Amino acid sequence: MSVSIALFTRDLRIADNPVLTAAHRESDAVVPLFVVDDGIVPDRCPPNRAVFLSSALAELDERLRGIGGRLVVRHGRVPDQLARIVRETGARSVHLADDVSAFAAHRMRTVRESLAAAGCAVHTHSAVVTAADPAALTPATGRDHYAVFTPYFRRWLDAPQRRPLGAPRALTVPELASDPLPGPAELSHGDPSPNCPRGGEITGRVLLHKWLAGPVDDYADRGDDLAADATSQLSPYLHFGCLSPVELVHRTDLATEGGHAFARQLAWRDFHHQLLSARPETAWTSYRPGPFDIRDDPGAVAAWQAARTGYPIVDAAMRQLVTDGWLPGRARLITASFFAKSLRLDWRIGAAHFLHWLVDADLANNQLNWQWAAGTGTDTRPYRTLNPLRQAERFDPDGTYVRRWLPGLAHLDGPAIHRPWRAGVPRSVYPAPLIEVAGM
Repeated sequence: MSVSIALFTRDLRIADNPVLTAAHRESDAVVPLFVVDDGIVPDRCPPNRAVFLSSALAELDERLRGIGGRLVVRHGRVPDQLARIVRETGARSVHLADDVSAFAAHRMRTVRESLAAAGCAVHTHSAVVTAADPAALTPATGRDHYAVFTPYFRRWLDAPQRRPLGAPRALTVPELASDPLPGPAELSHGDPSPNCPRGGEITGRVLLHKWLAGPVDDYADRGDDLAADATSQLSPYLHFGCLSPVELVHRTDLATEGGHAFARQLAWRDFHHQLLSARPETAWTSYRPGPFDIRDDPGAVAAWQAARTGYPIVDAAMRQLVTDGWLPGRARLITASFFAKSLRLDWRIGAAHFLHWLVDADLANNQLNWQWAAGTGTDTRPYRTLNPLRQAERFDPDGTYVRRWLPGLAHLDGPAIHRPWRAGVPRSVYPAPLIEVAGM
């Protein structure tokens, strides 16, 4: 009986998974494997992602059992556990998704080195974590990546994409030992957000169906409306691969304004992955010099983290971040710009705070969106600063979003809530603004 190993990493699904499909087609039996990497958990896995990952693995196991298989779980270093299973099963090949971080690149090198001596082939698959292969779209100038989004998006729209794959109808898994599915407490230290979403392909596909059934049509008009809560909220399911970005693009009607706007956000995700693939150091190093000198102000950092900046639109978003483990895109831009441009603090500190709390904290998207907001990334207008008052007036004109997250200011009517200092709110109730901005 021939055996292949399908190593799950950031592709925790059975539908449209080239890794699982290739392993299934190649061999009589497949080992669907997830390794709880002791180099990551529990010390480097934040609580929210641990909660999401735990339920995502449980739903992956449920999906696999529905086609006659099961998820095999092992603990330790990925290369060591792969080599062990190769010895136990005689597997001749390993399949896994290509990824772009320095950690993923190191994992791939060590896996290839570990399995070469055993005569086990290693196959990587692109367009699993992203809709487009990060290395496939490069500019005609000869550079290894696009540095401006608009020409990338045009190329992304024109580039052919593979069609989504169905899930295997049946799977045979060889007899071998598996550790129990890990719980959140095993994966991380600390307490998660109270409203942290549940992860998994089953849950994600329900949300996707609801999104495509109607709300996506209004995305172009309402996506930035903070009070409307009109974004897809699918980003955690994309980050962990519970949903396929290829399938999302395929099922979205790009001819509609809403569908085109949604696809644009998926392309932004791919854009950041292709940049990080070419420049892995940008995870923590500025892509280009910033427009301002950075200040060292621990008090301002602490106030921003604690939702005590004195600007309700910023503080409401920071409250949501800790409560939900998630933020709509517009709220991320507002808070990041305020931190990096208005307060002129080091973007890395803000990005690290987001990495801790966001359940969808994708290294490429989080870090490079932060760099965009800080003016150290790919923004063609690096001095652009988002005034928090103007942003509040535009994207929360009646104060509904702020009122939802700052109930202590709920008595202020309409847009007055964005300037509580004008309404005489005592500082014992709400702090004074950390800095002055235009329009106060």
